[in-house]
Amino acid sequence: MQKQKTSDKIEAGIDKVGDAITESTLWERFVEFLEFKIIDFNYGIGEDAHDIVLKVKTVLLVALVLFATTYILRWAKRLVTRKMPGEDKVKFNTVFSFARWIVYLIVLLIVLDSAGVNVTAVFAASAALLIGIGLALQTLFQDIISGIFILVDQSVHVGDIIEIDGKVGRVVEIKLRTTRAVTIDNKVLVIPNHFYLENMLFNWTQNGTTTRASVTVGVAYGSDVQLVRKLLIQAASTHDAILTSPEPVVLFTDFGDSALNFKLVFTINDSFASQFPKSDLRFEIDRLFRENHISIPFPQRDVHIIQSKE
Repeated sequence: MQKQKTSDKIEAGIDKVGDAITESTLWERFVEFLEFKIIDFNYGIGEDAHDIVLKVKTVLLVALVLFATTYILRWAKRLVTRKMPGEDKVKFNTVFSFARWIVYLIVLLIVLDSAGVNVTAVFAASAALLIGIGLALQTLFQDIISGIFILVDQSVHVGDIIEIDGKVGRVVEIKLRTTRAVTIDNKVLVIPNHFYLENMLFNWTQNGTTTRASVTVGVAYGSDVQLVRKLLIQAASTHDAILTSPEPVVLFTDFGDSALNFKLVFTINDSFASQFPKSDLRFEIDRLFRENHISIPFPQRDVHIIQSKE
């Protein structure tokens, strides 16, 4: 009986506090603040009329839901990437940063629709603005989609040497919108990812770090071609950067207008710096040819002068 009386007193006390809060001026002001209309306008006539109303309580609800969504996404990200290898984790983080904004947009639309905001009317009222924004961000979305394709199909990795639009660089960073590469001149090459869809890409190192390079040279007609082949192989075998396996090969490519054309094909480890062994080979070939009296001709043309008879 005593417990029942105590319980009734507590309930009565709670009711009094609730009534006091409800009847107080402070509570009324707080409710009025929540019901304050930040946006309130209508457009259209007759059946096409639409009302767009955005209250303070809706904004607070959206902020609270987005905050909770952020926490859930961070938790999910840590859960998924907990046992991932480092390289896969970087790729996942890049794709996740894009997918996160899509999740935010979906959650925002759902919350606004649940709060009574006519989302369709909002889109209809801002149709022209959205079209303008879409056209302005068209290239940006192309870059983002291309970046996702690169990460998914793994056509390019960090450390690869690529050639695109006549420019060569070593990839140092792959982002969602751009790929950064460093050229042989130590210049940073920023490549928008949509270039991969619009241009042909050469990946020099996708099959491995070793690549083939070549040096061409022409000798005068009448030269000993077997001696030329021997000297070219000798020049390649003396360079430290050229691999002995597979062995360098000499190709007799053509009978040119002014010379017999040869190509020295060899394999190197660092194709990014191939211009340096190529230069050294040309110096060595020139020296060996001079010592063995093999001449490198310059272009020649025969000019026939015909005198007209008077």
